[in-house]
Amino acid sequence: MIKIIKNLIILGLFSLIIMVNSHSSENKILLKINNEIITSVDILNELEYLQIINKEFKNIKKEEAFKISKNSLIKEKIKQIEIKRIIKETKIDENVLENLILNYFKDFEILSISDFEKFFSIRNINPNFVREKIKLEILWNQLIYQKYKHNVKIDKQLIISNLKKNDRQSEFLISEILFNVNENENLNEKFNKIKNSIKEISFSKSALTYSIADTANKGGKVGWISESVLSKQIYNELIDLTVGEHTKPILVPGGFLILQLLDLREITKNFDLNKEIKKIVNEKTNQQLNRFSNIYFNKVKKDITINEL
Repeated sequence: MIKIIKNLIILGLFSLIIMVNSHSSENKILLKINNEIITSVDILNELEYLQIINKEFKNIKKEEAFKISKNSLIKEKIKQIEIKRIIKETKIDENVLENLILNYFKDFEILSISDFEKFFSIRNINPNFVREKIKLEILWNQLIYQKYKHNVKIDKQLIISNLKKNDRQSEFLISEILFNVNENENLNEKFNKIKNSIKEISFSKSALTYSIADTANKGGKVGWISESVLSKQIYNELIDLTVGEHTKPILVPGGFLILQLLDLREITKNFDLNKEIKKIVNEKTNQQLNRFSNIYFNKVKKDITINEL
């Protein structure tokens, strides 16, 4: 059952009261993204989904939660429009899709597709709604890979040299906020706005509001990253932090990056060299592709018409 949400303010332009229960609902078209529509029920479903995958989301003011949910759907619609324009065959192998679903929700102790369907069904979220989200991300990532795979630059010899040189290395548990500065904005002013938000409501809640990275819906959480995967610039920024602190904006392809250090550890390396090299190459490749993804999304967005109705 979708919870009753009252007096939701959208961009300060109008107040909306939506009453939804298990028997009936008032569904209004709120936005048109080119020829695609987003309805009030779409946004409420997104809100419910975000509350499930991110505990911090429940503590956000309802007006801000509604806005975040709306922007999340806008981003999906833009990707969907571009995928339809570029990719002719959008069928995905069911085994690949299911494996990625299980990997995405592994932190929720979902070990099988049956677990996945039960997990969301008992929370009144249609599992197919979630399945389509994962499918969309797979197709988008395929598009980005095909478009930018030749632009990925990895210094494999440097990776090998670093692995052989050091028998210990640092690992960082980090969260991120990736943001852009628009034509009418100032970098320092926007950073101060984000910094104040971090102080007032936490880094993870601020990531939900300000980050354009795909990690935003999870409060910006990236996970454990070894120093061998990081660029020298980002490593130097992180190594000077104490746990709980965050960096100043770091210029990266696709925007400006703020990183928060959640934890730090040193490990003794005891691994198969070839496997470790492959792992690092894959992680560095994913990092670069994520940056290209943000650049391409921003480019696509400029040609999209978004109308509030």
